[in-house]
Amino acid sequence: MAEHSETHVESAELRRSPRFAAFFGVGAALGILIALILTFAFGDGQISESTGARYSQSQVFGFLLLGCVPVGVALGGVVALVFDRVLGRRQRTVQIERERVETDE
Repeated sequence: MAEHSETHVESAELRRSPRFAAFFGVGAALGILIALILTFAFGDGQISESTGARYSQSQVFGFLLLGCVPVGVALGGVVALVFDRVLGRRQRTVQIERERVETDE
């Protein structure tokens, strides 16, 4: 049985990048938390001046979720983009050595 090997050296750019899904998830969680805080701060069941209706705390929480969660996801994405730009400046070039071994049977 004979072996034959070839070695090939290439260069590649190595850089780190953030996981965008994690930043979106944290942004959504913060949006939910802020909606909850605002619900207990302002959603006390008073009659609305603009519509004349009385909204329960769960309705107020739902309305606030419609605004706070997308804003939180967007802010999480912006933070991830900033981290991506900052980490992108620290890329470096590395040498990759590929070895291909063939055996004759």
